[in-house]
Amino acid sequence: MLEIVRKEQEAGTLRGVIVQFGGQTPLKLAAALEHAKVPILGTSPDAIDLAEDRDRFKALIERLGLKQPHNGIARSADEAVAIAKDIGFPVVIRPSYVLGGRAMEIVHDEIQLARYMTEAVVVSGKSPVLLDSYLRDAIEVDVDALADGTDVFVCGVMEHIEEAGVHSGDSACSLPPHSLKPEIIADLERQSIELARALNVIGLMNVQFAIQNDDIYILEVNPRASRTVPFVAKVIGLPIAGIASRVMAGKPLAAFGLKRPQLNHIAVKEAVFPFARFPGVDPVLGPEMRSTGEVMGIDRDYAVAFAKSQLGGGTKLPLSGTVFVSVKDSDKERLLAPVRKLVDMGFRIVATRGTKRHLDANGIPCERVNKVLEGRPHIVDALPMARSISCSTPRRAPRRWPTPCRSGGRP
Repeated sequence: MLEIVRKEQEAGTLRGVIVQFGGQTPLKLAAALEHAKVPILGTSPDAIDLAEDRDRFKALIERLGLKQPHNGIARSADEAVAIAKDIGFPVVIRPSYVLGGRAMEIVHDEIQLARYMTEAVVVSGKSPVLLDSYLRDAIEVDVDALADGTDVFVCGVMEHIEEAGVHSGDSACSLPPHSLKPEIIADLERQSIELARALNVIGLMNVQFAIQNDDIYILEVNPRASRTVPFVAKVIGLPIAGIASRVMAGKPLAAFGLKRPQLNHIAVKEAVFPFARFPGVDPVLGPEMRSTGEVMGIDRDYAVAFAKSQLGGGTKLPLSGTVFVSVKDSDKERLLAPVRKLVDMGFRIVATRGTKRHLDANGIPCERVNKVLEGRPHIVDALPMARSISCSTPRRAPRRWPTPCRSGGRP
């Protein structure tokens, strides 16, 4: 990197280097560039470190009176066990300073934790692991903002369609939010503005939140351009990256006269996955990023925008066929609304024993199919008849139903 900088300096005076547009990697280079007397345009390396360093950031969150999931830092396997017991399982565990959620897992017990600590990471004083309480049934939200150290403009608040626990790069999301209460959206914007000012952000910032029972938790802050910036720019019609570049070069944000656009459309961002090209790869999503691209759908109706995003991402949406459903007990009640809609559309429903019992009790017609361990014929034998659609496609966590069937809760 320094060799490239020196080569550029041969052509004239180097005004500075922007480190906000290359993901996490250039942020990790910022301190070394500053040490080499290379000027950094925009957010300072110290502010970047404040957002990245778990201890410093935790102190900042507490000073601002904001919330984080219960968390800890472990520098040995024994410390990890002690912290996990204090937090309570399940926990989200990951190495520090990683890209794309690499080696991040949701761990449910001590056996899984011991396996993780021996197989997934090399933990040491300089390379600790981070443990966070896993927020069940939470909605994840991305917020992108522009700031100049004083003024802050919230570009977009994006509500994820997958529940928290799926990497943000693999999650579909809607802009504007589809189901969040106006007061929650206002609080998300307020907290984002407070964070931008406290971190002295100059340029772009992305904040990832989780909302559980109307409580807002901060998952992380990235003082850089997020992968969502192109999506947000297209939706709101503003050249966010260009404005950020000029702000980093010293122009005040107020000079751009930015105003919140009144959107008459809804946009849904969807991830594109490479599973069809790599047979045998586990397609179940989690906290480690798997996607290789993104598409978007726009319409005045949320359901149609969602459908367009699926078609753009290569997902076929059949209009008839058989749907196989099988969910854990805690999800059975929320399954009723979408399955009832599928029945109304003419789909045939097959379900495993416990799920069928719940559907029957609520007047939803379905047929029973065995789990594999229950003997033949079982669901694998039935796949040729059910392959036209699966209620929860195997590449995703269960989604919230994309039609306006919700009234405050997820089906």
